[in-house]
Amino acid sequence: MRNLAAGIIILAMGVAAVTFLPRSATVRGVHEGPVPFDVSEWKTNFKKHSVPLNEIISGGPPKDGIPAIDRPRFETVAQGDKWLKPTEPVALFVQNGDARAYPLQILIWHEIVNDVVGGSPATITFCPLCNTTITFDRRLEGRVLDFGTTGKLRFSDLVMYDRQTESWWQQATGEAIVGDLTGKRLTFLPSQVVSWETFRQAYPQGKVLSRNTGYIRAYGQNPYAGYDNINSSPFLYVGPRDTRLRPMERVVTISLNGEDVAYPFSVLEKVRVVHDTVGGVPIVVFFAKGTASALDAGDISRGRDVGAAGTFSPVLDGRRLTFQPAGETGFVDRETKSTWNVLGQATTGSLRGRQLRPIISGNHFWFSWAVFKPKTRIYAP
Repeated sequence: MRNLAAGIIILAMGVAAVTFLPRSATVRGVHEGPVPFDVSEWKTNFKKHSVPLNEIISGGPPKDGIPAIDRPRFETVAQGDKWLKPTEPVALFVQNGDARAYPLQILIWHEIVNDVVGGSPATITFCPLCNTTITFDRRLEGRVLDFGTTGKLRFSDLVMYDRQTESWWQQATGEAIVGDLTGKRLTFLPSQVVSWETFRQAYPQGKVLSRNTGYIRAYGQNPYAGYDNINSSPFLYVGPRDTRLRPMERVVTISLNGEDVAYPFSVLEKVRVVHDTVGGVPIVVFFAKGTASALDAGDISRGRDVGAAGTFSPVLDGRRLTFQPAGETGFVDRETKSTWNVLGQATTGSLRGRQLRPIISGNHFWFSWAVFKPKTRIYAP
C-alpha cells in the first residue's frame, strides 16, 4: 500500500505543489454535522447534500490536482499504432457514427475527458481505484456541464464536480450528492473497455485521444502497479463489504427496470456467452480475451490479459438471436450462422455489417459496485 499511496501523490505532480490544512465548517442539510475537509476553495452549497459528508474523504490530490482534459486532441489509427500496443485497454465510445478510443494509459492520469462526440457533449470517466469506466451525457436540463476532479473519494470512488455550480457527483452512480444539483442524475451512455487491436480493426477511420494533452505525465506507466491483485484489498475504502465475491473481482454490471445484475469476469471467461433477462429485458453478454489490465504491471502494455466484455440486446429486426462462442474471440448466432465480435458487430454471414443494440453496462471491481447496489443478483451459469 505504500507504493500505491506514493502513486496517488505522484498523480498531482506537475501541476503544483499544494499543502493545506483541513478546516471544518458546520452545515445543515440532509445530514447535519461538520464538513470533514477544507471548504475554502469551493463555491459549493454544502448545506445541500444527500449523503453524510463524513463518507467523503480526501484521496490525496487537491481540487483539480488530477486535471481533467478539457480540450482533447485526437490522432488517426495509424498515428496511434506508433505508441499503443495491441492489447492495451481503451475506452471505446461511439456516437452518431463518430468512433473514439480513449486509452486508459491517459485516463489513469486524468480520470475525466470533457469532449464533444458526434456533435453531442459527453464526458468519459475512469476511476482507477474502482476500475470503473463510465461515459455520461454532459447535458442536464438544457445546460452543458463541464467536469473536474474534487480530489475526494466516497467508498473509494471518484467524486467529480461540475464547474457550472460546483456540485459534487458520484462517478459510479452519476448522481449529484452535494451542492445545488443534489439529487439530479446524469444520463449514462454506452461504452466499452476493449483492446486497442479490437478498436483499430473495427474502426480503421476512428480517432484516438492524443497524448498531446498539454500536461507532462508518464503516459504508459501505471502508478497503481499491482493494485488489481484479486487477493488484495481496496485502497481508501471505508464502508460495508459484500462477501459474495472477493472485493477486487472484476464484474460487468447491468441495471434495468429496477433489477441489478453482476457478471463476474471469472465466470465469463469460462462460458464466453451469457443469455439472461434483466428487469424483464433479454440481454446477451459477450466475453473475449486479449485486453490487458491497466492496473497490473508498471508498464500498462505488459499488464496481464483480463479480457473484455460487451452487453447487448439479442433482438435484431424483431427476431431474438441465440449466440455461442466461435473461435478464440468470436461468436456465432444459431439462426443465421453469422459471426460476431465482442463489439456486437456481425463480421461475416448474411448479417454482416449489422450492429446489436448496446445495453448500458459498467466495468467495476465488485466492492465498488456492491456498496452502491447491495441487492445485486450475481449471475451463475
